[in-house]
Amino acid sequence: MVACTGCGTKVFIPSDLPPLATAPCPKCGHKLMMPMQLRQFELRGVIGSGGMGNVYRAFDTTLQREVAVKLMKKELAEDAGSLESFFREARACASLNHTNIIHIYTFDEWEGLRYLVMELADHGSLDGRIEKFQRVPELDVLDIGIKISSALDMALKHNLLHRDIKPGNILFNADNEPKLVDFGLARSTEAETGVDDVAWGTPYYVAPEKIKREPETFLSDMYSLGGTLYHALTGHVPFEAPTIDEVVSAQVHTPLTPPNLVLPEITQPTSDALVRVMAKNPEDRFLSYDEFRYALEMARAQLLIAQSTNQAPAKNIKGKTGWWRR
Repeated sequence: MVACTGCGTKVFIPSDLPPLATAPCPKCGHKLMMPMQLRQFELRGVIGSGGMGNVYRAFDTTLQREVAVKLMKKELAEDAGSLESFFREARACASLNHTNIIHIYTFDEWEGLRYLVMELADHGSLDGRIEKFQRVPELDVLDIGIKISSALDMALKHNLLHRDIKPGNILFNADNEPKLVDFGLARSTEAETGVDDVAWGTPYYVAPEKIKREPETFLSDMYSLGGTLYHALTGHVPFEAPTIDEVVSAQVHTPLTPPNLVLPEITQPTSDALVRVMAKNPEDRFLSYDEFRYALEMARAQLLIAQSTNQAPAKNIKGKTGWWRR
């Protein structure tokens, strides 16, 4: 007997169903999974899937707590490149201790299966929220930006670049805390950029210097975070085009449309921060994550004040003598 995650009903599933196989819930039709024991971890249901394998909600029978288990596909376990990526993710996350970076508990192998045990963050992704609601409220976007930029700053202090910041790699736990995941493409800040690096990451959020095969720094991650926040805030990726090649070209050549020109209700400070962090030239972006975070915190403070007093948030107005506040 298992509890359906769709309707909560406890139901029996066929006893001849092999481990990890699924059958529909007789009550609601939701897929039920036959549990599988992996050492002390009981895998109870699929949370998500990717190119490397599936992530399962599991229960640690030794420590009596819920965890997530990322199970690598068997066919990839023999591939040196895939295995190195899996190892890289485990090592990178394990070296970082930050509230907004997913915690790694163990990395192991059992009967030919490679798996990663980590903190459970099963309340959806930022990508899922964008898909469901079209756009995320400005205050929530600022909170996410502040916390994930802090997480990236911690990674940078450990000489790590994430290199694949996107909405799908920001998950939420039961407390609605954002968690940065998937360090499979991470590398040291001291490593040289390879010729194939332009293919890594996601075209909608990739920094222009990566496309041009110029040196990649933390400012590239910062740009990708800016693009991620832009998408969540406006409901549109920063550059939309019919083909991926055109999207990539736009990252390098097309001026960014400020968020508040996409949606007028977005406040000027928030819009300004995202425009700056997505500057084509890395030197024109914020010089540190502290500086970027401060801009987001100031935008958040002004938005909270405006909401508490029911006033329109301050805007920057350009006059003959320069910029002034209204």
